[in-house]
Amino acid sequence: MDVQMPDLNGFETATIIYERDKLKNIPIIFITAHNYDEDYIFKGYRMGGVDYIYKPINPELLRVKVGVFVELYRKNQQLIQHEEKLLAANSSLQKEIEERRASEETVRQLNAQLIENNIHLKAVNEELDRFAYVASHDLQEPLRKILVFTDRILMRKQLDPDSAGYFQKIVNSSRRMQALINDLLSFSRHSIGSSDYKDTDLNVLVKEVVAELEIEIEKSGAKMNISKLPTICAVPGLLHQLFFNLLNNAIKFRKKNEPPVITISSEELKNRTNGTPARMRRSITYHRIVVADNGIGFDAKYADEIFQVFKRLHSYHEYEGTGVGLSICKKIVDKHSGHITAESEPGKGSSFIIELPEQQPEPVPA
Repeated sequence: MDVQMPDLNGFETATIIYERDKLKNIPIIFITAHNYDEDYIFKGYRMGGVDYIYKPINPELLRVKVGVFVELYRKNQQLIQHEEKLLAANSSLQKEIEERRASEETVRQLNAQLIENNIHLKAVNEELDRFAYVASHDLQEPLRKILVFTDRILMRKQLDPDSAGYFQKIVNSSRRMQALINDLLSFSRHSIGSSDYKDTDLNVLVKEVVAELEIEIEKSGAKMNISKLPTICAVPGLLHQLFFNLLNNAIKFRKKNEPPVITISSEELKNRTNGTPARMRRSITYHRIVVADNGIGFDAKYADEIFQVFKRLHSYHEYEGTGVGLSICKKIVDKHSGHITAESEPGKGSSFIIELPEQQPEPVPA
């Protein structure tokens, strides 16, 4: 822009231009013939001019100067874009920091809640232990007296048939109540520590269970087919109860006109992880033990439900029991880091499949 122009000189024109927001960042180069007048130069810079060119104009010099300001503009725009990106990144980072702080506070609160829940759980367990004591003593004592005095009444000769029948029902109901209390106690008692696990020969253990069921086996005419079983790390008392419940059920739920045939087989499973989290996985040898029978069976749709407490598929008038036995079996298998399932079909027997580790798995350090 020439300093000397008619009507409006260059300085006045620059003032008008810079009053508009859209144009205030445009660089203006003043052209003057007076290379000796510093007042003009000062005034031009004060108005916002960025440089001076003296007449006569050298086109190459003008191109170079314009090129410099164009490049400066581009660089400035890049800096503005970088600044915007940095501000956005900073905002995102600030948000992430706030979210992390909120997460840490949530974790702290959850940990505090977990500690509180553990204290409460411990108190509940102690209360359950006290309840177990009451159930095993105070509740069973009246039942024992009912059974004793009812037996004495039944021993009297002068009872009419109806009365004798009623008293016999009292005895049967009392015995069912006694069995239910004992089963509930067994279900709630299984608190064990690592020192309770021992190398357990299942051949010896199952032989002891069969000896314990000798009378029932003789009465039913049951035939036992037992293959060689493994030695695993387990709590002997709990596995004794596991096999006792399964064999007792196989004898109990037999067909009316056919003696029970019970088969126990075993198969080794290598490199199983049993669904543990990735950081805790370790190659473990498992043993699949199948207890199969030729009994009355059940509908396969109940295969999961039968392991629930008090779940019965038959009336207690048909088959004795409390509906707790298989729940105890599942709890025992769970405590051994194992898995139990059932396969069956009405009238074609049942198979209970148990998978137990040879050694109890230990967590892999994180």
